Amino acid sequence: MKQPITMKKASFLAFDIGATSGRAVIGTIADGKLTTEEIHRFPNAIKEIDGKFYWDIYHIFNELKKGLAECRAKGIEPESIGIDTWGVDFGYIAKDGSIAGLPRAYRDPYTNGVKEELFKRIPRKEIYKRTGIQFMDFNSLYQLLAAKKEECEAMQNAERILFMPDLFAYMLTGKMVCEYTEASTSQLVNPETKQFDKELAEKAGIEPKILMHISMPGTLIGELTDEIAEETGIGKIPVYAVAGHDTASAIAAIPAEDENFAFLSSGTWSLMGIECESPIINEKTFSLNLTNEGGIDGTTCFLNNITGMWLLEQCRKEWEKSGKEYSYDEIISMAGSAMPFRSLVNPNDTMFTNPASMEEAIKEYCRITGQHVPENDAETIRTIFESLAMCYRHTVESIKEVSPHRIERLHIIGGGSRNRIMNQFASNAVGMPVVAGPAEATAIGNCMIQARAAGLAGDRWEMRRLIREVAETELFTPAETAEWEKAYLQYNRILENKIQQTE
Repeated sequence: MKQPITMKKASFLAFDIGATSGRAVIGTIADGKLTTEEIHRFPNAIKEIDGKFYWDIYHIFNELKKGLAECRAKGIEPESIGIDTWGVDFGYIAKDGSIAGLPRAYRDPYTNGVKEELFKRIPRKEIYKRTGIQFMDFNSLYQLLAAKKEECEAMQNAERILFMPDLFAYMLTGKMVCEYTEASTSQLVNPETKQFDKELAEKAGIEPKILMHISMPGTLIGELTDEIAEETGIGKIPVYAVAGHDTASAIAAIPAEDENFAFLSSGTWSLMGIECESPIINEKTFSLNLTNEGGIDGTTCFLNNITGMWLLEQCRKEWEKSGKEYSYDEIISMAGSAMPFRSLVNPNDTMFTNPASMEEAIKEYCRITGQHVPENDAETIRTIFESLAMCYRHTVESIKEVSPHRIERLHIIGGGSRNRIMNQFASNAVGMPVVAGPAEATAIGNCMIQARAAGLAGDRWEMRRLIREVAETELFTPAETAEWEKAYLQYNRILENKIQQTE
């Protein structure tokens, strides 16, 4: 194992861009220790234009430049820059190198029904066998087919597609790469070769030429363009492909000592799974719809995508419009004050994908399934939190059936790890100790991959050792297990009832 160069001090700039916000974080390694500092934060949101949903990449690009300028203003000289974002979405690059239009957002319903149309030509099982990826309407595969069906001009004239972190790197450097962890979310990558399955693309009706050769995390993309270097005053800083998928960067920062853990990357999405050395693709994982996404060091992030704090985020937006702005502490207190287990929902139900009113969607789900309908905001919050915990239990049980190693604890990372009541609910539900933190796992993982490229850290276990020494974590152990066991049986009955109601 490569040993860290502990005497050198170096700083790295991580751009961590999520569906609702983005930030610039400086990670500094000195004397074998890691410290982080957020220097810039900005909002991000889906933009609706003529009934279609897009990402405003030029707003984000301007915010990236503000982050670079802030580095300069603070006298910070980063060794390099890395970018991570959410998965599946992409932009089209025309033959002249220009970006053709705004990228569509994964919550755009233009992919509705596309998956089922493809299954008529390529069996569902064959697609899973070739990619190992969970079937979700918004996977890049179905977005490309939806764009083709719409006769999208940007797609018709595309020479390449660039996934979101690679697209922003292109805007900063003028150089194109296709990073592995991000590409793996597309449902077009062979998890064994770690390259695009161009035969699958052709069979699906996608032009293979738009799919680039895939590069691994740690690849040098290029330096900032002369224009950006001059405009921001930061100079010609190199940009590296990190683990471009934010989940993969977050998993790289889990402060685990061995492989016997499950993870929950908690944010707008809750991504729950295990890290393993090779993909797990068989009849069981196919039936459970579990996914094999790319991780660092050639590992597989074997997981399930769960609709996470999206439900709460959308409710908060509605409450704010009506003049009710709850602080984070108030939300936690409200959840604790409500009566337990009165209402439970399936967070992954399509009713919650992008409803006009999330609060009303939750109430309607409860009506359909014959449950108590939440009467106030506290009851709605409690319903969301308990339902997520039940979904975590269901997911852990599924993963345990196929895991190649024991699962002895759950690491919760990301912004959701600050939610102490949710952490306790998760421990109660899954019946295992929960280690919560670090909250900044994605940015930390991003920085550490850059640090490794600079020779300041060895393999992922050495990276995790450095993180473990400085990460703020909290341990939660199971409580009220009998009550949670009874509620889990109730949750499963509710899900069965909902299926029967919609058949």
